[in-house]
Amino acid sequence: MRLLHTMLRVGDLDRSIAFYTDILGMRLLRRKDYPDGRFTLAFVGYAPESEAAAIELTHNWDTPGYALGDGFGHIAVEVPDAYRACDEIRARGGKVVREAGPMKHGSTVIAFVEDPDGYKVELIQRQA
Repeated sequence: MRLLHTMLRVGDLDRSIAFYTDILGMRLLRRKDYPDGRFTLAFVGYAPESEAAAIELTHNWDTPGYALGDGFGHIAVEVPDAYRACDEIRARGGKVVREAGPMKHGSTVIAFVEDPDGYKVELIQRQA
């Protein structure tokens, strides 16, 4: 397993991308609009996602901003098989809060588990 990305919800995507790229020196790795879901995802980081973890900036089109604390989304971890990972986590006493399956508005297989403090960890199934 390896850490993939940390997701933050942002009110102004262009301003956030500028901060991470211009101020912190990251690169915009990818950006995609999801019109049916009314959101855009942008990934920034210091190296390609195949080599290092990134930050996922999520802009929900109808939300102008977030209170500090509500902006944090989740930590993501790549797994070979999200369905099996859920079973193993549950068997070890973990809490699965979103069963494995294709993401809404996409085809990537994901699941979510919750840590003891309520923070979400996304399991993303490795693409073949």
